Amino acid sequence: MTAKRLAIVVKGWPRLSETFIAQELVALEEAGLDFDIWSLRYPTDKKTHPLHDRLRAPVRYLPEYLRDDPARVARAMGAAAGMPGFDAAAAAFTADLARDDTVNRRRRWGQACVMAHEMPSDVAGIYAHFLHTPSSVARYAAILRGMPWSFSAHAKDIWTSPEWELREKLSAAHHGAAFGATCTRFGAEHLQGLADTPERVDLVYHGLDLSRFPDPPTRNLRAPDGPFHMMSVGRLVEKKGFDNLIDALALLPATLDWHWTHIGGGALDAQMRARADAHGISARITWRGACDQPEVIDAMRAADLFVLPSRVASDGDRDGLPNVLMEAASQRLAILSTPVSAIPEFIDTGTHGVLSDDAPASLAREMTALAADPARAAALADAAYDRLTADFLMHPGIAHLKARLDAMLAPPAR
Repeated sequence: MTAKRLAIVVKGWPRLSETFIAQELVALEEAGLDFDIWSLRYPTDKKTHPLHDRLRAPVRYLPEYLRDDPARVARAMGAAAGMPGFDAAAAAFTADLARDDTVNRRRRWGQACVMAHEMPSDVAGIYAHFLHTPSSVARYAAILRGMPWSFSAHAKDIWTSPEWELREKLSAAHHGAAFGATCTRFGAEHLQGLADTPERVDLVYHGLDLSRFPDPPTRNLRAPDGPFHMMSVGRLVEKKGFDNLIDALALLPATLDWHWTHIGGGALDAQMRARADAHGISARITWRGACDQPEVIDAMRAADLFVLPSRVASDGDRDGLPNVLMEAASQRLAILSTPVSAIPEFIDTGTHGVLSDDAPASLAREMTALAADPARAAALADAAYDRLTADFLMHPGIAHLKARLDAMLAPPAR
C-alpha cells in the first residue's frame, strides 16, 4: 500500500518568531511523518534558526497575492470547478464571504484552489498551523479534494477570530476539522466550549526539546548591589506590553545599576525607542533586533532576569504560553511575567518565578525586589528548570500529535 502524505499549511516559512512551529515540524519529520509545507507567504526575516536547516520537507509557496500570478490562479480555479468537492467548497466559501467580504477572504479561496490543484495525488490530509487564515485555506482545499483536515491553534487565531467562524471550523456539519490541537489549557477549554463535541480539541503543550539547548550555566550568585542585567525576547507589538516595561524601567531606583536588552523586531520599534528616549533611559537599553536562537540563548546565559510583561491587547489578542519562558527556564534564568492566558500553567508565582500585574509601578517593584535578593531569584530559576524538565518537555506532545495525524491519514475502515 502506498504511504499517505500530509500537507502542512503555515502562514510563512521560515519565521524567526515561530520557533515552536519549526520545533514541532522537525520533530514530526524525525518521527517518520512524511509531509510537504505549503506557505501562504514568502519569508521576510533575514536570518533563520539552525532548527530550520534540519527540516528536509519540501516547501511550496502559494501566491501571496492573487494578482502576482494570475495565470497560476486561473488554471487552479478552472481545475477546482471540476473537482468532486467543488459545490460543497464553493457553498462554504460563499457563506463565509457573506459574513466577511474582504480581500483577505477572497485570497484564501484563491490560495485554496491553487493548493487543491497542485497537491500530489498521494496527499491524504491537511494540517494547518493557526486557526484563522491558514485553516481557512486548509478547509476549502480539503473540501475541494474530499480529504480530512486538522489544525493547531495558538493565541491570536483563537482570540481574534469571530465566534461563528470558530464554531464552523469545529463542527463536522460545516466540514470542520477532524481534530484540533492547541498549546494551552486556557485555549483548549475555550475551543472545546465552541466545538460540536469537546473531543474535537486536544491540549498538546509544545514543550521544549532540551537537546537543542546547552546545559544551563553555572551561575555565581551576584551581589545585591552589583550590576543587574535584565532581558526580554518578543515582538514589539501591543500584547507584549513593552511600553509598560519601559515605563517601569524609568521608575527603578537611582541606586540600582541596571541594564535591559531587548531581542525582537515589530511594528512598534520606533515608538518604543522614542518612549525610552523620552524617559532618558536609552543609554541603559540595548536593542538587538531580530536574533537567531543561539544568539538568544547566549543573551539568556548572560542575564540575571527575564522579563515578559504580556497583556491582553485592545483587539483581544494575547499570548498563549510563550516558548521564550521555557527557553529562559532551560538556562536557569529567573522569570518575571504576568498572569495572562496560560502563563500561570507553567509558572506558579512565588515558586517558579514572579507573576505581576502589568502596571509600571508593580513591574518596577518586582524588578527591584529580585535585584535585591539574588538568592531568591536563583531559587525561583532552579524551580522553573525543575518544572520544565518534569512537565514541559516536547516528546509527549509530539507522540500524541503524530498518533492523531497518523489516524487522520489512515484509510477509513471498511
